[in-house]
Amino acid sequence: MRKSLQWSLVAVFGALHVVLYFVSFGLWRNWGIYLEAVEGIILGPRIGFLAAILGSSIGRFLRPDPFWMFGIVAEPLSVLTAGLLSRAKWKPVMALYAIMLSAYFLHPYGRVLPIWTILDVLAAFFLSYPAARLSHNLFKKDVKRLSLALVLIAFVCIATDSLVRIFLLVPCGLYSLFSFFNTYDLLQAAFVGAAAASYVEDGLVVLVSLLAGVPLLIAALKLKILQETDS
Repeated sequence: MRKSLQWSLVAVFGALHVVLYFVSFGLWRNWGIYLEAVEGIILGPRIGFLAAILGSSIGRFLRPDPFWMFGIVAEPLSVLTAGLLSRAKWKPVMALYAIMLSAYFLHPYGRVLPIWTILDVLAAFFLSYPAARLSHNLFKKDVKRLSLALVLIAFVCIATDSLVRIFLLVPCGLYSLFSFFNTYDLLQAAFVGAAAASYVEDGLVVLVSLLAGVPLLIAALKLKILQETDS
């Protein structure tokens, strides 16, 4: 991908992150999550990560959020995950999952919080390999195969967003910074509520990826923006 095009796409996707952050409403994460999978696929892991961290940081600088640290870390890492899987690189993704999940289950709270709250994350860990194996379909104009690959990558991507937030909240101890869940009972109540909303968001992200992501990827293929060798 040409350098000038790379920087143009970084600016475009970074701006989209800012816009989606400002117009967000509804569940508990901002609308940048609907952009992450396609962003990682089109830009690749490195350029996608840069665009996401710039956009998420600028948005929160312009409109401060008490939970700013979660989004600034989770969004770029989710885009990075999508970029890696779309280039058939599953080992770094599974390593990232293994580290964060191990830290979670080693924490006293992680061992007692309901397991159903992270079933999507556990599923994404095991789906990382097939998602990477099917990634070559993203670079073909066969809508059915492209759609299947995109669904898997989008699901792993949104689950990564959840896992990073969980990792920061529990093993990293950020729950102690907020008075409304600085005890186990408060944390459990907030965690369970957020997990229920998270499953709804998983479904919405996959649906949006199908309805909007597939046409975008096909357009990127026609314009020769999306290439399998980009990193």
